[in-house]
Amino acid sequence: MKHALVTGGSGGIGAAICRRLAAAGHHVVVHASRSRAKADAIVGEILAAGGSAEAVAFDVTDRAATATALAALLEKGAIQILVNNAGIHADAVFPGMSGEQWDSVVAVSLNGFFNVTQPLTLPMIRTRWGRIITISSVAGITGNRGQVNYSAAKGALHAASKALSLELASRGITVNAVAPGIIATGMSEGAFGAEAIRNLVPMKRAGKPDEVADLVAFLASDHAAYISGQVIAINGGMI
Repeated sequence: MKHALVTGGSGGIGAAICRRLAAAGHHVVVHASRSRAKADAIVGEILAAGGSAEAVAFDVTDRAATATALAALLEKGAIQILVNNAGIHADAVFPGMSGEQWDSVVAVSLNGFFNVTQPLTLPMIRTRWGRIITISSVAGITGNRGQVNYSAAKGALHAASKALSLELASRGITVNAVAPGIIATGMSEGAFGAEAIRNLVPMKRAGKPDEVADLVAFLASDHAAYISGQVIAINGGMI
């Protein structure tokens, strides 16, 4: 049984990924930053369905706290599947964007990627098998008005994933990014109405968290052993 860590696992997409990886037979560590109760609830669902899971809470922007939490997890064995899903929005048009809005988004998405991934890399290398999957966004490919900070952070994650894939390719470890478009979660409901979705998405609907989770589960499997360094869009034909 491989151990998987899903950061931001208490959110809409993250929860779907946790359930799907557990269904695939992995022990899933459901991470939360502030919503430990939600992470515990998802763990309860997984256990009730016969899966294996545990919850963990730490702030991915706090390097020391993250390192401490990860060290405790590593005592139980290497994390061989890592899904970097933690992320936040702090939208504003760029002339009116505050430094705090810029810093907060970059800290969670980009610095969080380093703080979580770097300590787990060497233990993963020692097992000669691993999957690092980072959840990005269509905004990291095309950009988006009012999201210069978010687009910058997600675009940087694409470059980081490509570079890291080159370093780890000979070690049996794949590194990919998944870039969803509009997905039906609590985060997107207030941002996109039905008419906007019809105008933006050729398939005329929002994606489902389970559809993203299915893609992640495939990338985390042995079937995806020859896919690495890719940014894979899942957006209903938007781009």
